[in-house]
Amino acid sequence: MADTSDTRTPAQIEADIRRRRDTLAETLDEIGVRVHPKTIVGDAKAKVAANVDHTLGRAYVQVNRVVSEVRAQFVDEEGAPRLERVVPVALVVVGVVGLLAFGTRRRKG
Repeated sequence: MADTSDTRTPAQIEADIRRRRDTLAETLDEIGVRVHPKTIVGDAKAKVAANVDHTLGRAYVQVNRVVSEVRAQFVDEEGAPRLERVVPVALVVVGVVGLLAFGTRRRKG
């Protein structure tokens, strides 16, 4: 059987009840703030922003890596251009641009 004897005074019991009510009131206030639509939307926006920042950071690192690799293909260790690689690429670019320009002129006429 449960022991129902309580050695606390009525004033102590009332103080315990008062403390418990205050704690419950704080908890209910917290719950009210957490489930408020503005709080939920704000939390969702913060999570999305954090994910976007993380994704953009990873993309930035990846782009920097690719640019560094491409730069290494066209520039030597001293920073001088590698003409044996730059000239053929430049000729290909000029050729493609020329073909595109020639193709658009023929369609207009």
